[in-house]
Amino acid sequence: MSRLPDLEAIAIFAKVAEAQSFSGAADVMGMSKATVSKAVTRLEQQLKTTLLHRTSRRFSLTDAGRTLAARAGLMLAEAEGAVSEALDMSVTPRGLVRVAAPMSFGMAYVAPALPEFLATHPDVSVDLHLSDEVIDLVGGGFDCALRIATLPDSSLTARRLRPVERRLVASPDYLAQRGRPTHPHDLERHACLGYAYMPTPDVWRFINDAGEEVSVRPRGPLRANNSDALTASLCAGLGVFPQPDFIYWKDVADGHLETVMSDWRLAPIALHLVAPGGGPRPARVTALMDYLARRFSGPLWPGDTVGR
Repeated sequence: MSRLPDLEAIAIFAKVAEAQSFSGAADVMGMSKATVSKAVTRLEQQLKTTLLHRTSRRFSLTDAGRTLAARAGLMLAEAEGAVSEALDMSVTPRGLVRVAAPMSFGMAYVAPALPEFLATHPDVSVDLHLSDEVIDLVGGGFDCALRIATLPDSSLTARRLRPVERRLVASPDYLAQRGRPTHPHDLERHACLGYAYMPTPDVWRFINDAGEEVSVRPRGPLRANNSDALTASLCAGLGVFPQPDFIYWKDVADGHLETVMSDWRLAPIALHLVAPGGGPRPARVTALMDYLARRFSGPLWPGDTVGR
């Protein structure tokens, strides 16, 4: 492998050529004159050529020095511009933010929240990816994501925003025809709709306030990879399903659905804001994450008692 260029020495040489003085370049860069001189000598040794003719009072560039100085000056200007642009982006929100969110929550809450954020930050753009599938943030190039789950330990940083309650719901017509379940074992005689991305879609695990745990194997006519896609079938009386509160609240309020088995609940889950771990984030990412955290930490619908 060829040796990498000594970029520091090249940058120092560019400043020396520009200032026409070792001491002048040293003052501009906040270095000692000896450090500047050693860098130029190191560069000459690497290139195996003389770049400067030195005397006790002044120096002049050799032909090789003049050629290198012109190119080094352009390189230094480009590097300074890149550093300045990166520093500006780290301080002022600017650029693209890629964010992932669950489909139903994203459609109902994230998408409507973005216009306010984008109006406040006109130099920021957002690429919103909606899917109930768990996305690989690092592999997919995402800056952050909203996730509704019980999060396992991982290298991601996570901020818990709000609890998400799942309640068993069914239509009044279904309950009138099939009866109202009061215990998880009752579900063995009911049509249970399915959601593909539940942690254990083939087993529903319930717990009551006394700590009793019961598992059932749901059976029914429909399974979907999006929980909201089950709403129409629930309202039509096809079965029961543990919908999350941010989906079922309106249909319950309108009388299309009813909650049942209130003494039993599934494992608690929550809405989290996650991001790859590591160093400081660009200002655009921090700005969006802070906005989403503020927006979704409080009530989201009439009667929402977040944090209960």
